[in-house]
Amino acid sequence: MPNASRLILVLGDQLDAASAAFDGFDAKKDVIWMAEVKQESAKVWSTKARIAVFLAAMRHFREALKARGWRVDYRQLGGAGGETFAEQLREAIQRLKPQKLVIVEAGEWSVAREIESVASEMGVELEVRTDRHFLCTREMFQKHAEGRKQLRMEFFYREMRQHTGVLMEKGKPVGGQWNFDHDNRESFGKAGPGLRMNPRRFVPDEITKGVIADVEKHFAKHPGALAEFDWPVTAAEAREALDDFIEHRLVDFGRYQDAMWTNEPWLYHSRLSAAMNVKLLDPREVIPAAEKAYHDGKAPLAAVEGFIRQVLGWREYVRGIYWHFMPGYIERNAMQAEHELPDFYWNGETDMQCLRDAIGQTLRFGYAHHIQRLMVTGLFALLYGVHPRRVHEWYLAVYVDAVEWVELPNTLGMSQYGDGGVMASKPYVASGKYIQRMSNYCSGCRYDPAQSTGPRACPFTTLYWDYLLQHEPVLRQNQRMSMQLKNLARLSASDRENIQKQAQIVRATCGKKS
Repeated sequence: MPNASRLILVLGDQLDAASAAFDGFDAKKDVIWMAEVKQESAKVWSTKARIAVFLAAMRHFREALKARGWRVDYRQLGGAGGETFAEQLREAIQRLKPQKLVIVEAGEWSVAREIESVASEMGVELEVRTDRHFLCTREMFQKHAEGRKQLRMEFFYREMRQHTGVLMEKGKPVGGQWNFDHDNRESFGKAGPGLRMNPRRFVPDEITKGVIADVEKHFAKHPGALAEFDWPVTAAEAREALDDFIEHRLVDFGRYQDAMWTNEPWLYHSRLSAAMNVKLLDPREVIPAAEKAYHDGKAPLAAVEGFIRQVLGWREYVRGIYWHFMPGYIERNAMQAEHELPDFYWNGETDMQCLRDAIGQTLRFGYAHHIQRLMVTGLFALLYGVHPRRVHEWYLAVYVDAVEWVELPNTLGMSQYGDGGVMASKPYVASGKYIQRMSNYCSGCRYDPAQSTGPRACPFTTLYWDYLLQHEPVLRQNQRMSMQLKNLARLSASDRENIQKQAQIVRATCGKKS
């Protein structure tokens, strides 16, 4: 291949056909560089499904670029070159001798620094362009953050609604209020979720089958399974998945978004986050599609607003938090949690039915919906006292939609309260009774969520009270914890002692990741 005037770097989470990286692309002089780097799947012990989503999407994107008549220098697993990103990039620069490297903003702080380092070392100019996939630039978020003591998502979300005009009418929110969260907290009741259309499946084509074979070969010992792999891995498939959600599940997404049910991984959720996070699907497609469903009378405002809040509000907000506070954010541990992650997070082998179900589907599909992550797997890790960085590494490893800019704040900040209140106004702690109220997980489980001590004590309930006891002095400074601490004050000295003893047993019997 002849030398390149410009080498356009495309990372595995930048598969955007309209990327700013391609602005001014000269098919005669420029070359696009993509690489499947083994180390990137080994930084954390990534599940097979997560690896396969990225690689399948990358290989399909490569073919789409080549179909434009563009030159693509693509390094596939097992091919020539080193196993680290830096080694592969150095080799490409030496071979292609570009005058300039061009890339849009990376989604991971360490990757951005690595690219800068290699460019400097090799004496090549590096041009970093704004990632216009997002509706809020990093500079816009910095301006939002200036002078604020707290960076609450709700206020950021309102600004984004006003900035974009989404669900707005004459300068005011449609329906007269900014969010309908109080309408979106229903459980299914004893009857369960009822009949509904499961998400559209995408049968692997030859390219994806090749990826699956490569993943089984190169990552044989990694956790997870690929037998049921059916994720959208092209822009066309991602759009089909969006249409399918809008047509069949958006209508009930709102009220049941926090509900859980045994052996029901999808329920009314969109299953679009992976496609969005590798940028096969643009929020400018997603948000108008949901808004149109409301205006066409196909979905209620509470459902549409709840979904749009996740995309326009939460997704843009966590990216802003990530870049505002990195690199130090990843080291935060406000509650001084030091335990390792229990073994069962990697195999699902636990007698706690809620965790067995949520982790089991995670390993099977690379997926769990947001309330399973926050109030089952995340809640247990928080109450157990797992170091937040260990929890972050697990979430980054197991979920197909995990890219660090979105996963780290959600896990360390929202789920584990590791940032001490940057994102959440209080720790998201609850006893097993919350899980009982929002699911059928407790039915038939050997543990009773109403009991904190004794042979049938629910580990969630035991650890909930133990968490309050451990952190009572700190939590007393938080007004939003006053009701929970009032309930704690009702416990007798013997109750407190028995709970703490039971908590020691829970931690001893759960074991630690070796």
